[in-house]
Parts: sequence; C-alpha cells; structure tokens
Amino acid sequence: MPFAYYSRLTRSQQRIYRQSDEIDSILLPHAAALAPLVEQLAEALKHEDRRRIEAVSQDLTSALTARLKVPPVQVEVLTARPSKDWGELHGLYTPAEGRRPARVTVWMRTAKHRRVVAFRTFLRTLLHELCHHLDYKLLRLEESFHTEGFYRRESSLFHQLLSNHP
Repeated sequence: MPFAYYSRLTRSQQRIYRQSDEIDSILLPHAAALAPLVEQLAEALKHEDRRRIEAVSQDLTSALTARLKVPPVQVEVLTARPSKDWGELHGLYTPAEGRRPARVTVWMRTAKHRRVVAFRTFLRTLLHELCHHLDYKLLRLEESFHTEGFYRRESSLFHQLLSNHP
C-alpha cells in the first residue's frame, strides 16, 4: 500500500514509486567480509571519535559501493543533528553534481541531548542514505522515493552486514 504522498505524485513519479516498491532487497556479495569494518564502526561510536567514525564509515561505504559496482560516495559525519519544529535531520544524500561526487552526510549526536546515537541507529541511517545512491546508480531509478520497498532494501543491507555482529 503506497504512502500518503503517493497521490500527490505525477503519473511518471507514481510509475517510479511502484518500481521502487517492487524491489525488496539488494544482495551484498561477500557481506561477511565486511564484519571487521562493522566492528570498527561500533567501537568508534563507543569512543565518540568523530574523525574515526567518519573514516570507518567512508571505508564501509566504499566497500559497499565497490561490491555493488556503483560509483563511490563521499561520506561526511557531523556532530549534532540539525533540528527545527519539524524534527531532527538524521542523514542526507546529495547526488553528484559536475565534478563533485555524491555525498552521504550523517550526524553522530542527537539534537536535543547531544548524545552519540546508538550503533544500530547510526548504521541504519548510513545505509538509508546510501540506498538513495543505490536507487539511482544500481537500480537506475529516475527518482529515489521512500517506499516500503526502499525500507526493505535498507533492512536487507543492514541484516546482511549484521549477520555476524552480536
């Protein structure tokens, strides 16, 4: 069942939405080999080391894009999430433009209390933003919508990466 905003989309966008919604997963080749990076990310978050979190997030994302044979993305980890009356921004995907590569931006601290986000939450956010990139580059969708299929693809990557993580 489409999300409420579906009715506001053009016919062309509705077609893309339905295409996205039909794709449930992304097979990640050799996912178990990425376990050390997943562990390093968990450790970096425990130590609240922004530079290390950013470096490991970049390494993990580069490994994912290489395995999926799509162009790489640049990862940026910032401190406290921006917030307004609409809520907090957890992550942001910015497509490539000209010579500037695509970018995934994630925030490592909550807006209100400035606490480091939980490892699983951080990883899900990182994968969520990467999924927008994969919609364009792997699945060749003209737009990247938040569909049930999109969230299932995000979960499929998350579970493949955490299959060996306690």
